[in-house]
Amino acid sequence: MSGAGAPDFFYREAQRLGYVARSAFKLLQIQNQFKLITSGSSVLDLGCAPGAWLQVACQSLGPPRNGGSVLGIDIKKVKVPHMHCDSRVQTVSADVMNLPKSKLKSLSPKEKGFSVILSDMCPLVSGITTRDAALSVELGMQAVNLALGEAALGVGDVIHGKDKDSVDDSTSASDCDGVLRQGGHLVLKLLESEDTQEFSRMLKPLFRKASWLRPKATRSSSREIYLICQSLHLQART
Repeated sequence: MSGAGAPDFFYREAQRLGYVARSAFKLLQIQNQFKLITSGSSVLDLGCAPGAWLQVACQSLGPPRNGGSVLGIDIKKVKVPHMHCDSRVQTVSADVMNLPKSKLKSLSPKEKGFSVILSDMCPLVSGITTRDAALSVELGMQAVNLALGEAALGVGDVIHGKDKDSVDDSTSASDCDGVLRQGGHLVLKLLESEDTQEFSRMLKPLFRKASWLRPKATRSSSREIYLICQSLHLQART
């Protein structure tokens, strides 16, 4: 069966295996191919509703004795799924677009940031291609900004055509640093457009590797695609 609301293989498998949504299989494929989440990882899930990626992230940490943590952020209040999750998973209701990096870092283990950041955020699709793509870029840029802080300025300047020497003087020094740890991984969901390739071009120099992936569980009618950025290697500022 096909169509946005029609049950399909992934929908039925999600129900059979106890996942709250078919989107679990997208992160499962990403995890199987790239092994981003390992024992002891600290994972941040931006746009975590309805919770399927929380489930897969927690599973990927291994048994509780291995440690690690998963924090989900969503503008909606999200209840931690009872299956495939344990006490290492927590959720916070907040608007990612207005969330200070300093506040987000304070929610990380020992306030040292996260080793894996997942952004499955997507705008409410209107059907107007250019509008939806622009909103997707805004969400993607906010995820990059939270992850990389000042290092993300160049990405936003190119995509939005801004002067990269312009910096908001009201930004506090403590809010300039991103919350992704050195050597960490970033996953971004975007709607394909002319601007999506700029994300890849500008992020590649900051990571060991950046790859595009369209998971098998993606519906044929969807334009979503994922940018997998592995191993952040920012130079220390002097």
